[in-house]
Amino acid sequence: MNTHDRVADFPADFLWGAATSAHQVEGGNTNNDWWDFEHHPATAARESSRDGIDHYHRYAADFALLRSLGHNAHRLSLEWSRIEPAPGEFSASAIAHYRRALTALAESGMTPMVTLHHFTLPRWFAVSGGWLGPEAVSLFSRYCRHVAEALGELMPLVCTINEPQMVALHGYLEGYHPPGITNPTLWKRTGRVLLEAHHAAVRAVRDGTDRSRTGLAVQLPLLAPVRDDEAAVAFHAAMQHEIVDLYLDGLTGPDRGDWLGVQYYRKQWVDPASPTMFAPPPAGFRTTQMGWAVYPDGLRQILHRAADTGLPLYVTENGIATEDDAERLDYLQTHLAAVAQAIREGVDVRGYLHWSAFDNFEWSEGYGPKFGLISVDHDHDFARIPKPSAYAFAEVARSGRLSTMNGN
Repeated sequence: MNTHDRVADFPADFLWGAATSAHQVEGGNTNNDWWDFEHHPATAARESSRDGIDHYHRYAADFALLRSLGHNAHRLSLEWSRIEPAPGEFSASAIAHYRRALTALAESGMTPMVTLHHFTLPRWFAVSGGWLGPEAVSLFSRYCRHVAEALGELMPLVCTINEPQMVALHGYLEGYHPPGITNPTLWKRTGRVLLEAHHAAVRAVRDGTDRSRTGLAVQLPLLAPVRDDEAAVAFHAAMQHEIVDLYLDGLTGPDRGDWLGVQYYRKQWVDPASPTMFAPPPAGFRTTQMGWAVYPDGLRQILHRAADTGLPLYVTENGIATEDDAERLDYLQTHLAAVAQAIREGVDVRGYLHWSAFDNFEWSEGYGPKFGLISVDHDHDFARIPKPSAYAFAEVARSGRLSTMNGN
């Protein structure tokens, strides 16, 4: 059979690409809460973000490289602290920079997906109480509207907030992200504020432009009880509600958005007897540099759960931290197969954006974990070096067929 006669595993208009976030790649984001957190004497961060991978100056070449690797879409974020460095003071220079970047992205032939908040907050917003400040939602809404008015025609897809569950969990309960709080009450309150902020941001973007379709990007681990006793099962139900169901079931009403971003990395076991609330993966599970359990079918299951919202879905992040690119290739094959199976089973999935485009700054874990399709040589002018997995992914993106990843 001729190669071109084979039935594709993915729709012809499927979006293929990878993701980045401003603080992880741009470098020099010195006016936000993460920069302060990285440099605090008691920080949980292993190192500073420093220059990132200097994407702030190299975006055009980076976009051209990604396009050459078969990508027809790219997800990136805008740095709020650059755009609004002081309350109500918007930087024309920052807007002009992002206009140039988004124009270059569109001219490269890739569809932009723009995230308005990807973990970092302006310093002034953080010191005024962050997400628990009295005006948090209205201040975020003001920023979102300003961006939509200024850049809306360049943002066909807009993600309001990246992983609200993890902003709340890591920052307000586990304490290893800013603001470094470990308070169960504030953890739950923050999650609900972030859900409210998403709805407000949808309204703000729609007020600012009629050119953008909005969505929320949620990280959805496949949670399981560590044991089948009553306490563990009940605890699993409670954690499922706080990390998954609260956000999916909360996407109701006219301001819920137009699509939903699904971010999946692992299966995770919850344990009421653990001081961290989570248990390590059972023996026999393959784990990543992050200690996460690799479980491809979890992505299929999570896509079905996300489909309960009735919204079109994009996989906005999925990937593995590993130094072994053969392991990344296997991860891609098995997880893309899970997406293809979900599509065959009737789930409306419209794109897959790998995490990450490049090896970059991984928050409190620093530069150690390697998630990228492309490596970066920090000792030689940030040289970009595509990995074999990048070329294999390119073949699937170009053909829409999983078999091409095996060279068939």
